[in-house]
Amino acid sequence: MALFALIAVSVVGLLTFWLHRRLVVAPGWQTRWRYAVTAVLVALTALAVVALAGGLRWGTADDTRPVAWLGLTWLVVALYLALGLAAAQLLALITWLVTAREQRSTVLRRVNRATAVLVTTAALGTTAYGVVAAADPTITRTTHTSASLPQSFDGTTVALVTDLHAGIVHGSDFTQKVVDRVNAARPDIVVLSGDLVDAPYDRHRSEIAPLAGLDAPLGVFAVTGNHEIYTGSTAEWVAEWKRLGITVLTNTSEVVTRDGETISIAGVHDYEGTGEFAPDPQRALTGTADAFTLYVAHQPRLAQNSQNLGVDLQLSGHTHGGQVWPFELFVPLQQPMVEGFAVIDGVPVITSRGAGTWGPPVRVAAAPEIPLITLRKA
Repeated sequence: MALFALIAVSVVGLLTFWLHRRLVVAPGWQTRWRYAVTAVLVALTALAVVALAGGLRWGTADDTRPVAWLGLTWLVVALYLALGLAAAQLLALITWLVTAREQRSTVLRRVNRATAVLVTTAALGTTAYGVVAAADPTITRTTHTSASLPQSFDGTTVALVTDLHAGIVHGSDFTQKVVDRVNAARPDIVVLSGDLVDAPYDRHRSEIAPLAGLDAPLGVFAVTGNHEIYTGSTAEWVAEWKRLGITVLTNTSEVVTRDGETISIAGVHDYEGTGEFAPDPQRALTGTADAFTLYVAHQPRLAQNSQNLGVDLQLSGHTHGGQVWPFELFVPLQQPMVEGFAVIDGVPVITSRGAGTWGPPVRVAAAPEIPLITLRKA
């Protein structure tokens, strides 16, 4: 863990130094602007590192939230600055090659100033767009058809809520927004497929209090995600969910009845869980083979461990759809799908982009969503 932290800090430090070279040194700004831009770069980067490390601990979570928001949002600005300035440096190299020696200094300075302004404007604009998009999780409607669905469940709606990441950036107001939008859609079942929280229990339990207001006549069900595991407070969070009236699926299943017919809802702990919180698909799906089974697993790749176990539809999250472009290109390195619907090793899976965000409260080309799935009998 210490080695990982050292590597991460080193990478961030080198990136900050390179941004300084491209934004401050290469354009040849006046001295007062050099000091100002350099100070801003260093301060925002330091703030982001502290926020990611959980070091914002004064006062309450509400006190530190604006500071964490600023630091973590800067990471996305830095990403797009880096991408844009890499292209700008290539342009500068080409300019150097095609410009006469006696004119290079003047021409390069003009090119570097123009690209520094252009790239900074684009990075700030793209990030601002992403901040607005991330604050607006919307209901997205889809249909899943299955021959094994009992007739009385034809037309049943399931709201899939995942990846709230309530904690240092997302407070109870964001959770309440999600709850209000879910309830307005009037689902029959609500499934919470993990990563509802992103912080230690003692400091952040109030962030998810609005989940007690979820209204679904056939029940509200939840499983753990990797961030519940990472908080070190997994048992406390599971107990809190139960206190809020949520049925927690701990490698277990529940029977849901409508007009005398039944379906099963099974769920497993996250792929990253260990000990009592390790995933156990066999145990979770025991006794469900003869019923239509909704299987709740935070990470889509858990479908690879449940083939031939009678799963009719797996509901997942975790990927965020990449959250910030171009990270959706890297999701397939870990997961068998990015978002939407896919069949993984014979298991139909619907993966949500999620309602919240991890780290930066920003989404670019991966809008937040709350899928509302209508079950239909074939």
